[in-house]
Amino acid sequence: MTTTTAAGETAVVGKLSTLDRFLPVWIGAAMAGGLLLGRLIPGLGDALGAIEIDGISLPIAIGLLIMMYPVLAKVRYDRLGTVTGDRRLLAGSLVLNWILGPALMFALAWIFLPDLPEYRTGLIIVGLARCIAMVIIWNDLACGDREAAAVLVALNSVFQVVMFAVLGWFYLSVLPGWLGLEQTGIDASPWQIAKSVLIFLGIPLLAGYLTRRFGERAKGRDWYESKLLPRLGPWALYGLLFTIVILFALQGERITSQPLDVVRIAVPLLVYFALMWGGGYALGATMGLGYARTTTLAFTAAGNNFELAIAVAIATYGASSGQALAGVVGPLIEVPVLVGLVYVSLALHKRFRSAPAATGGDRP
Repeated sequence: MTTTTAAGETAVVGKLSTLDRFLPVWIGAAMAGGLLLGRLIPGLGDALGAIEIDGISLPIAIGLLIMMYPVLAKVRYDRLGTVTGDRRLLAGSLVLNWILGPALMFALAWIFLPDLPEYRTGLIIVGLARCIAMVIIWNDLACGDREAAAVLVALNSVFQVVMFAVLGWFYLSVLPGWLGLEQTGIDASPWQIAKSVLIFLGIPLLAGYLTRRFGERAKGRDWYESKLLPRLGPWALYGLLFTIVILFALQGERITSQPLDVVRIAVPLLVYFALMWGGGYALGATMGLGYARTTTLAFTAAGNNFELAIAVAIATYGASSGQALAGVVGPLIEVPVLVGLVYVSLALHKRFRSAPAATGGDRP
């Protein structure tokens, strides 16, 4: 993607690359391909699911790491201080992610799935797992603030380790008890959550930081951003498409054999993504954050850490449980919805033309 800079204004995307322009086509093909592979090759889903290390799916991990590394290599780490000093952005993100998000998913799960306790519990778990991985690429595609995304994702990671199990206990046991509703439990150790954070954020973040540090030191920033980054950039989408194929292949048979259940789970998810993204966008615009950081706030609020949600659901309730299916449907709905919201965001950028340059930053 390319951007232009106007005097006193934030640079916003002017033109999408060919690869980005046809992203919905590639993603649709990846979804269809994954479903076909899962249906046409007997035992493929089980075989892929068995390739794991200490409960982490190796194919999914590889796809996510390939996806995140190029984007994190684009981050200008010397600018992170301008983000950490923006208290409005940090406070808004914490409120959206750790107060409104879980509460909204709890309400939607009970409203739409009162008669399906397994799916309802799975959705609540999805709502508790705030995004630390795929949101990086949605933000980049929508030309959000990369430095802000890195900081907010790191902030979510810390809160995830500390708060996930506590909020799970509250929303699955305590609050339903207060309201006279059915109660359940969750089994998520701090190490299990920290492991997810270290693998899916720590590894690509460290790789991206070291690439920029040593690349700029060796040949300078101009070479790094004009020569190296364009070569690395497409790999983010290759990793995304690979991850989508694996996800759909893993669950292709269950998705196609239980279409009505998938629809029941999808409806509250659609409402959730729309409300969280719209609420984040409205909050950022109200606070005057400018296009780039408003976009980042919206996408970090709408995304979820499906890797963690699926892992916790499987560990607690089993791989064939309704809770696990709800966790799997999460990213299957999130991917096309947030891709659509990337284009909605780009279409809205004209409203932010007058935002001060300090709120966004230049984008190579």
